[in-house]
Amino acid sequence: MQQYLLRMDDFARVLSQDGQFVPLAKEEVQLIGGFTHRGDRVVPMSEALKDGDRVVVTAGPLLGHEGLIKTINRRKSTAYLELDLCGRRVTTRVGLAVLSKEQRVMRNHRRAIA
Repeated sequence: MQQYLLRMDDFARVLSQDGQFVPLAKEEVQLIGGFTHRGDRVVPMSEALKDGDRVVVTAGPLLGHEGLIKTINRRKSTAYLELDLCGRRVTTRVGLAVLSKEQRVMRNHRRAIA
């Protein structure tokens, strides 16, 4: 069964827990599906804007899910999320580029003249 799941193109709606397969709840499937594109298991990069001590997600799959972010590593452009899946707390790492207002203005300016 595990070999079959590894070869699937679509998102498999089960997790393994203590060697047994556990189906995901409908809400869990919707949450994970909201972070990915159909047929792709990769969470695309999100962007955020640093405003003082606050970080606000401005684009990407993390938009509107700031409450799931527990820590951010700006140097590595990663965020660590805490999710409840199958009755337990899971921590996962996703891409998050955090820009200052000045960096965002310069990036948009470069795109406009290119």
